[in-house]
Amino acid sequence: MTRLLFAGTIFTSAFLLFLVQPLVSKQILPWFGGSAAVWATCMVFFQVVLLAGYAYADLTTRHLGPRRQVGLHIVLLLASALLLPIVADPGLKPAGGDDPALRILLLLILTMGLPYFLLSTTGPLVQAWLTRSVVDARVYRFYALSNFASLLALVAYPFLIEPRATLLSQAMAWSVLYGMFIVLCALSGLMFARHASLRPLDPLHPSHPSHPRHHSMAGDTPAPPEAAAVHPPTLGDHATWLALSAMGSWMLLAVTNHITQNIAAVPFLWLLPLTIYLLSFILCFESDRWYRRKLFLLPVAAALALCAYGLQDGVLGFNIRTAIPLYATGLFFMCMFLHGELAMLRPSPRYLTRFYLMLSLGGALGGIAVGLLAPRLLPGYYELGIGLAIVALLAGWLFRGRLPLMIGALLLALLCGSFFYKQVAAGRKDAHTLMRSFYGSLRIADTHHVNAIDNVRGLYHGAIRHGEQFLDPARRREPTSYYGRETGIGLAINNARRDMRKIGLIGLGSGTLAAYGRVGDVYRFYEINPQVIALAQSEFSFLKDSPARIETVLGDARLTLEKEAPQGFDVLAVDAFSGDAIPVHLLTREAMDVYLRHMRPDGIIAFHVTNRFLSLAPVVQQIAAARGLNALLIHDDGMRTTRHKTDWVLVARDAHTLAAEAFRKGSTSIPVIPGLRPWTDDFNNLFDVLK
Repeated sequence: MTRLLFAGTIFTSAFLLFLVQPLVSKQILPWFGGSAAVWATCMVFFQVVLLAGYAYADLTTRHLGPRRQVGLHIVLLLASALLLPIVADPGLKPAGGDDPALRILLLLILTMGLPYFLLSTTGPLVQAWLTRSVVDARVYRFYALSNFASLLALVAYPFLIEPRATLLSQAMAWSVLYGMFIVLCALSGLMFARHASLRPLDPLHPSHPSHPRHHSMAGDTPAPPEAAAVHPPTLGDHATWLALSAMGSWMLLAVTNHITQNIAAVPFLWLLPLTIYLLSFILCFESDRWYRRKLFLLPVAAALALCAYGLQDGVLGFNIRTAIPLYATGLFFMCMFLHGELAMLRPSPRYLTRFYLMLSLGGALGGIAVGLLAPRLLPGYYELGIGLAIVALLAGWLFRGRLPLMIGALLLALLCGSFFYKQVAAGRKDAHTLMRSFYGSLRIADTHHVNAIDNVRGLYHGAIRHGEQFLDPARRREPTSYYGRETGIGLAINNARRDMRKIGLIGLGSGTLAAYGRVGDVYRFYEINPQVIALAQSEFSFLKDSPARIETVLGDARLTLEKEAPQGFDVLAVDAFSGDAIPVHLLTREAMDVYLRHMRPDGIIAFHVTNRFLSLAPVVQQIAAARGLNALLIHDDGMRTTRHKTDWVLVARDAHTLAAEAFRKGSTSIPVIPGLRPWTDDFNNLFDVLK
């Protein structure tokens, strides 16, 4: 019975610990423009709180007797129940000018800080209780149970939970399970207080959480060889532990950023790297048989070289069919190397607590470097290229006693560095402005043609162009790229029936659509990224040249529109993309309701659905049909005007609004995707619309 109680506590805590991460992240994702950086910031929070949880478990087991340990923990458990259910408070939505990373951290602390902290303590704490309550506890079986529960949560969420339950239902169910965990954990503590010996636990005893049989968040650790007996770790040992752990965390977030910035900010793509990272920890710390250096050196070297090459190769490193398999496989081999070497370097039992503290600290530092510092210090997504070179250099440090391996690692670092240099050089080619923020990287570049009148200045968000303008003063008011006069949005604006039009635009870009403005018109732009507004005003002249009255509103468009009084738009253009990562919350049935409240009866909502990877026109048609609206797909091959192929779906209440000859001439049929349901805030699946 005692074993079953502890097993239930450990399983429940591990399952809830890894289930809450995508659950809460998805709750707040729409509040920050659907940016993939939301997940990176959340991961920083998770890693830092895990470090705090491990430190708490270590300190209480070392310095408090059984009754005081249990009393303190039960008080904290009861206090954490006051934060249930874990539903983010809408009153904490960003106002528009906030630092999004700091706002996310505040949201997470207030929504789930104490429950997550207590879940993170459960592994080392309850397992220490178990070994002092049960003779021959065989803790490794409970570690295996914990690891299984963690992976089960990561796999279950995108495939079983997310498609079948609303976010509110998910949060309520999680909160009920957390209530069960409080009861189980409290009973486990009382059982421990009743049966445990009152003498302090010897750190060399197999039951102590610092003994090699115990783990932090990684899995079971086999005992180090006796030859490692009791020599104290040097400063170099501490630095190596810290570096290996930090680079594992660094590569986790850097790979996650890379595969989500140009595909989609969806929980599956967040959880895939995290699952790989956790699996490598489990394998390397469960047994020495999983990581054999000789077997892994060549695959790791190949992974580093191919991943570095892919960063400056558009086919290998940026195509959905090749990028995800390449970087997922590469991450696995890199994490196996980093965590395998960590497991080989574990010290004697006397110093295991220090080892795990350095491991946890390294994980937190790697997360902070990529999740918080990189967007503020690097002008582009350079952390992955930098990380690949550092991993190779770290291998050179590890192999410093074996000259051939050290030279090979240093040459590999040089190769990764050269590919990184080419990546940076390609990004800077013809560019005179590079900047980055929480919302992504921005680049201003001029493209020169044989005929000077065709020279253009473009705004690029990641690898995607977000507007361009002719440099020739005589042509600078021409609408370009995806916004030419034959495109869906060009036709919608030019065919609006009022003389004095009011146009709403979600997504500013270079401000190209202001070129359609006339005297008396109002063009109201909604833009979440303040850097985009600054660049549109300083590097392009569409806004200042337009005869219309130009209004810019900083903040997430949907949140802003929800708060505003009806605007009475004749046309509303929904054109907010971050690379090719689609802000799903702008393409749901609830979002359509928000848009309709701001439209005139004969107004048109125009969705920009040009996309390399996703077929979004059927999604718009479905949410339009769900509200009894009419939808028309306008395809423009751009051959007569902008030379850009574009797709816009126009949505209107009245079919007669879309019956103009200009619309019919450019219209094409919307493809049918069998089984596709109207997207809602709770139910949306990008896998259904992959091209």
